[in-house]
Amino acid sequence: MNSTEHTPGTLPDLPPPSNTIGFVHWLRQNLFSSTANTIVTVLCLWVLYKLLPPLVDWFILDASYTGSSRKECIAQGDGACWAFISERFSLFVYGFYPEPLRWRVDLSAVLLALALTVVLWDRFPMRKQAMLYVLAFPLIAGWLLTGGLGLEGVDTSEFGGIMLTLVIGVTGIAFSLPLGILLALGRQSNLPVIRIFCVGFIEFIRGVPLIALLFIASAMLSYFMPPGTSFDLLMRVLIMVVLFSAAYLAEVIRGGLQSLPQGQLEAAEALGLTYWQSMRFIILPQALKVSIPGIVNTFIGLYKDTTLVVIIGLFDPLGVGKASLASSEWFGLSVEVYLFVAIFFFISCFGMARYSLYLENKLNTGHKR
Repeated sequence: MNSTEHTPGTLPDLPPPSNTIGFVHWLRQNLFSSTANTIVTVLCLWVLYKLLPPLVDWFILDASYTGSSRKECIAQGDGACWAFISERFSLFVYGFYPEPLRWRVDLSAVLLALALTVVLWDRFPMRKQAMLYVLAFPLIAGWLLTGGLGLEGVDTSEFGGIMLTLVIGVTGIAFSLPLGILLALGRQSNLPVIRIFCVGFIEFIRGVPLIALLFIASAMLSYFMPPGTSFDLLMRVLIMVVLFSAAYLAEVIRGGLQSLPQGQLEAAEALGLTYWQSMRFIILPQALKVSIPGIVNTFIGLYKDTTLVVIIGLFDPLGVGKASLASSEWFGLSVEVYLFVAIFFFISCFGMARYSLYLENKLNTGHKR
């Protein structure tokens, strides 16, 4: 046999052609795959070339980072006055929470991060046992933030800034999902009373703007309470936000339930499973997997809607920014305020969206996105 000949199957593996891998291949595949894509890419590059340099100058290079007033910022340059944000940063984060007690907010944030790690990371050590901590976290955080049982009390009217946004957003997300699941199951129930109640509740909530519900919570709800009854405003807002989000989640989850073939439930019944066992082990896991994009989209919408509380007198980051701009020292810096708040919400919502994509790819049994 000639030394240059090889037995079939024994040829060495060759590297793929250079034009099918790497950065150049990615450019050809995504930006220059056709004449139209090439034209759009060139136009986008031209727009970026025109817009980015002045934006970078205003945003970073010519910006002012120190100063105690807008006049000092103007004296330093023509860029953004980030000195305003740094000067009021603690107000943006803690609102009007008493400064000596802000360690309780910081501790609550650390405990929240731990709870989120347990929920979102399925390889967390002793995860099943740690779930007990997750269930107890709302009580622990409520005790830390409002006081009682040995801690100095803090009125919820002093909550504000990013802290208030996280309290409303996390509470709404955590409590609306299980309630939304129950409403979705109740809407498909064979019991007329349960089905009619769930349908009526969902359609009423979805037919009323959130701002109207917040006004009801802040102004009208007291008329239905016994005389002399005091019902915390933040608690009323939390209840309305949870109910509002749950109604929308119920429809998202119902869509996931309806996407499953009837044979899934019939197979569960054939195995002798009860209704709740079928829902827990077979139906809901599949329905929730299908509904992940819609669920996360609802969560993101809820998180952004927390800014509406400024209309009823609660000071979220936007409310804190507007109140700070009323000062004569910082008047006229609304662009910096809105950019700061926009960046905060973008980072939060982008994180939720990326985790949603990760979860979809992880649970996807077909092709990868």
